[in-house]
Amino acid sequence: MHVRNGNLKAYAVMAHRRWAAAPDVPTIDEAGVPGLYASFWHGLWVPKGTPKAPIMRLNSAVQAALADATVRQRFADQGQDVPPREQQKPEALAAQQKAEIEKWWPILKAANIKGE
Repeated sequence: MHVRNGNLKAYAVMAHRRWAAAPDVPTIDEAGVPGLYASFWHGLWVPKGTPKAPIMRLNSAVQAALADATVRQRFADQGQDVPPREQQKPEALAAQQKAEIEKWWPILKAANIKGE
């Protein structure tokens, strides 16, 4: 929004490909900083020990919402992709979270960034 109306200058998107929501903004690779990728991702978590049945009901509701054309368009309007259905599962979210921790933890540690 701020980029579109000229209030903010975007120099690059931290993605492998240009965003549909900002097609004139180069990728980080095109801007000369290859390999610095960050992505938008979302998830729902439940307390440890939650029985599998409620988790699966919640997951089914999420999958149904993500299949809705209006919801998909809202994500697209914000430059976000809806993951393929096989990645819309609790196991896939756990793998995504683990990969993100492994990617960013060394950087946070090196910069001495701590949570509150």
